[in-house]
Amino acid sequence: MKIGIIRERKTPPDRRVVFSPEKLKELQETFPEAQIKVESSFIRIFSDTAYQDQGIEISEDLSDCEVLLGVKEVPLSALIPNKKYFFFSHTIKKQSYNRELLQAILEKNIELFDHETITDSKGNRLIGFGRYAGIVGAYNGLRAFGIREKSFQLEKVETLPDYAALKQELKKVQLPNLKIVLTGSGKVARGAREILEELNLKEVNVQDYLVNDFDEAVFCQIDVLDYNKRKDGKNLDRYDFYNNPDEYESDFMRFAKVSDLFIAGHFYGDGAPFLFTREDAKKTEFKINLVADISCDIDGPVASTIRPSTIADPFYGYDPTTEKEVAFDAPEAITVMAVDNLPCELPKDASEGFGEMFLEHVIPSFYNNDTNGILERARMTFQGKLTPRFAYLQDFVDGKE
Repeated sequence: MKIGIIRERKTPPDRRVVFSPEKLKELQETFPEAQIKVESSFIRIFSDTAYQDQGIEISEDLSDCEVLLGVKEVPLSALIPNKKYFFFSHTIKKQSYNRELLQAILEKNIELFDHETITDSKGNRLIGFGRYAGIVGAYNGLRAFGIREKSFQLEKVETLPDYAALKQELKKVQLPNLKIVLTGSGKVARGAREILEELNLKEVNVQDYLVNDFDEAVFCQIDVLDYNKRKDGKNLDRYDFYNNPDEYESDFMRFAKVSDLFIAGHFYGDGAPFLFTREDAKKTEFKINLVADISCDIDGPVASTIRPSTIADPFYGYDPTTEKEVAFDAPEAITVMAVDNLPCELPKDASEGFGEMFLEHVIPSFYNNDTNGILERARMTFQGKLTPRFAYLQDFVDGKE
């Protein structure tokens, strides 16, 4: 099997890659029958020379490769027919801006495996950049606080060489007795938590957080049943929430009343209640004045996230009264950090971590007849058609949705 690592072509440029040079060498040593090529790129965080030093071929032509691995969407003009592609297609939620991409993939008889669809038998995602989204998102939230309060100045992550340098920057952080609430329990939230732990912040449980004041900065990590409650008052488990989200309502206001900073690291599922609405944000008891929204669902569960922000301009303000965007440090504004491509800011570490997961969970499936069904579950298109698992996208492809 010939495997090709494609050049990222999306604008703005993305320096990440599926495999670092070292991981590709490990792949080659683990599966000697694999033939590997890397498409030449001057954007990628690892240079062509770094791959060549590991004995990996650099090429301008990957047309003889059967499997092509990338990170972001491939432009329509660059898609090679009759290949197997792995990348984040951003189509599984019927994102209208990528309708033509999915149509082209079907027309060109491409087998698409979206990184988001690579799961175990229980539906848990196996690979992704979530940890680094959490790390960078939490850091950016702290950076926004330091700038707004004129208390400390952190360097932008994109100017730092790696995660180790980022942790050194955190030594500049000086926080008053803030209360920080972190939502989520997955890779994103765990990444954000790493930053809070690096600062040696005290973690407190829900009950203490809600009723007590502290003379130091503290944080509380909460999960779906902490900030949602059944409308009928029953106390069931989280799986009931996942299966019946419409029977729940938000209970997040009890945290909003006592928190200063909110780090949104949760996954938001269809049908779930919004955490807080625009009307909630207008209430005098709503205390949160800075939101690091790593989840970044626009006009969704976090009312202050009215648009994504960018790496170049990561912060804006949300005025709860007018429901309009204002300066990030405007009086009465909620400061918002809602960069939607956070791992791009830490491309070296993010790429190394991604390759480690891909080598562990995906590559073996090519050589063991897909024993665990990894590839079969992830395959979105086959022989010019949507696979049964993704047939729900047919109306989207046909332009009816």
